[in-house]
Amino acid sequence: MWTVTPLYTIDVAHPARPVARVEEDLETAWHHVRRSQGLRILKVIHGYGSSGRGGATRTAARNWAFAHRRHFRSVIEGERYTLFDADTQELRRTIGNYDDPDLGNDNPGMLILWIH
Repeated sequence: MWTVTPLYTIDVAHPARPVARVEEDLETAWHHVRRSQGLRILKVIHGYGSSGRGGATRTAARNWAFAHRRHFRSVIEGERYTLFDADTQELRRTIGNYDDPDLGNDNPGMLILWIH
């Protein structure tokens, strides 16, 4: 027996694209998860940028999430996505445990969006 993961992953960092395209892709992915019966989590791979302080794609993705935050139960930055984080604990308690190799990896190049 297998179960379907409640997680949908989108990579908006590869290949590089303009900020407007990043926002369009996020909007499309959000609608996909929202309309789905089994999906509740949108994992956004936005990368960290080569400058060492975050790139335009990371900023665009996190700003988009902030602007749309009313549509999410929680927004969890990759660096907080651990079993020690209260939002992550609540998400996993509510959704259930699921396999995610990024859990606990302190990854500033991703974002978890828990959709209402």
